[in-house]
Amino acid sequence: MRPPRGRGGGGFRGRSDGPGGRGRGGRSFGDAGRGRGRGDRGGRGPGRGRGVGRGRGGMKGGSKVMVEPHRHQGVFIAKGKEDALVTKNMVPGEAVYGEKRVSVQNEDGTKIEYRVWNPFRSKLAAAILGGVDNVWIVPGARVLYLGAASGTTVSHVSDIVGPTGVVYAVEFSHRSGRDLVNMAKKRTNIIPIIEDARHPAKYRMLVGMVDVIFSDVAQPDQARILALNASYFLKNGGHFVISIKANCIDSTVPAEAVFAQEVKKLQQDQFKPSEQVTLEPFERDHACVVGGYRVPKKQKAAA
Repeated sequence: MRPPRGRGGGGFRGRSDGPGGRGRGGRSFGDAGRGRGRGDRGGRGPGRGRGVGRGRGGMKGGSKVMVEPHRHQGVFIAKGKEDALVTKNMVPGEAVYGEKRVSVQNEDGTKIEYRVWNPFRSKLAAAILGGVDNVWIVPGARVLYLGAASGTTVSHVSDIVGPTGVVYAVEFSHRSGRDLVNMAKKRTNIIPIIEDARHPAKYRMLVGMVDVIFSDVAQPDQARILALNASYFLKNGGHFVISIKANCIDSTVPAEAVFAQEVKKLQQDQFKPSEQVTLEPFERDHACVVGGYRVPKKQKAAA
């Protein structure tokens, strides 16, 4: 059952079509979720802390901040002078890419630190604020992340899956890979892999079966790269999230046509896309497609 939807939005005010609004251009495939959802914050969970953004990297001016759970598990909304999407910092006191941090004091006096998740620097955050129904990345999940770069989004995925989950982060560039490896030294649930995602056989000994593949490789053959990795590592009935950059695949046709063409390719490779959202206003001509892989017939019937 889908959790109740609130009307609020997760943060970065001041844009008419931003996070509090409707995810423009979202659509669903079949009836597995509407894909057009609002960037809502979900129900108010227990243990909401109140506190002050402390020192450097806090919310603006050290204003009072209240943190509420987002409807996506492991993601939160910090409500202060400005609302912002945040994740619970797995390494308190450490920023990864200069992001703001918020300290919140619970009623029992303990403090929890959250890191602001900037949707202009993370396609996954942009998809969440665009109203995607489910990204399947939850506490305890095993995630294969293709196109990890220097680890900006990977660090937030690490926060979400927590100590019981694991993130296999694949990046081809050695320069970005250095930053990724350094970040992983402090985050024990990240396994950095400096390899070409086109050749999953090269790292098959390092990666176990995973629940979710997140792909952000921005290559013309990215659907094929996802399918190759899924055939090695994604469990039957597992899920995928792919960020599609239209210009990267074909800049001569409208973005919507490119997205439709990529979805067809995915369907031919035993993927079952369930929803699609555009990443406006954070990224131009980008879409995020989410769905299942080799979905058992029983699950299909239930859907």
